[in-house]
Amino acid sequence: MPFARLATATTPTCHIGLGLAAVGRPGYINLNRDHDLGLAENRSVETLRARTHELLDAAYAQGVRYFDAARSYGRSEEFLADWLNARPDTTDIVIGSKWGYTYTAGWATDAEKHEVKDHSLATYERQRGETADLLGDHLDLYQIHSVTPDSPALTDKDLHARLAETAAEGVTIGFSTSGPAQADAIRAALAVTVDGEPLFRAVQSTYNALETSAAPALAEAHDAGLTVIVKEGMANGRLAGPNAPQALKAVAEETSLGCDAVALALVLRQPWAGVVLSGAATLGHLSSNLHAAVVDLDEDQLSRLAALVEEPQVYWRTRAGLPWH
Repeated sequence: MPFARLATATTPTCHIGLGLAAVGRPGYINLNRDHDLGLAENRSVETLRARTHELLDAAYAQGVRYFDAARSYGRSEEFLADWLNARPDTTDIVIGSKWGYTYTAGWATDAEKHEVKDHSLATYERQRGETADLLGDHLDLYQIHSVTPDSPALTDKDLHARLAETAAEGVTIGFSTSGPAQADAIRAALAVTVDGEPLFRAVQSTYNALETSAAPALAEAHDAGLTVIVKEGMANGRLAGPNAPQALKAVAEETSLGCDAVALALVLRQPWAGVVLSGAATLGHLSSNLHAAVVDLDEDQLSRLAALVEEPQVYWRTRAGLPWH
């Protein structure tokens, strides 16, 4: 599997990956986005392309070896492909992308709908071709985007057969999850087989100081041999600097590092976490995020952070209410 390249890496930051959701499109739900990216008129395709390449350069230079995109992240695959094609020496990295959402905002920040979900075989075939046109042989992992327990992708045998064909071509097949029933979705996906063999070899789920409900299922996935990728470790900015809960700010002050580093360190210490994504939109945020690899939390600090956990329904209702900036 391609993730063996991460498992044998010598730098601790190799367990931190870079997700491109926040820089592949002009609008997103992360808090403080207006401050991070500036006004909408300054978020042109070329401006975000340059920002993405700066982040990729900095991440790679500091030991990051997993990069994550999606069809619905605007031009993230395009930006990533441009960078890869200009860096033929980057043979030690792992590239993941996702299908299942179509980007519909037309590069606007005030679109009525920014993405449309569809887990049909037809959408897979179309988006697989689009991803192949951009990333080609660079693609290591292709994931179904945001599987929920009622997703048709869990029961569509024709889709499973096509995904198995892609796996036979050397691309790892995975899935991501979202919503308050992530654990149910993970367990349902673990049961999907083709010709008696498990279909999925990787899972990407939300886990952070506020939302920990997927942890038992992620541990089961890890024990079943799947690589676990953690997204939204910063809770879309709710655990960053000015928005962070007081308990997190206090622990960060004690460690002399940022709230973001502490929040990501909390995820990194989970024994089932293979890769933890940074969703940094600026070089400063990326550098601060990467300090998570050296944060050492004691039992008292962990106890105080554990008190931040919200009920899944509350967490996801809050997330659904975050505006696109």
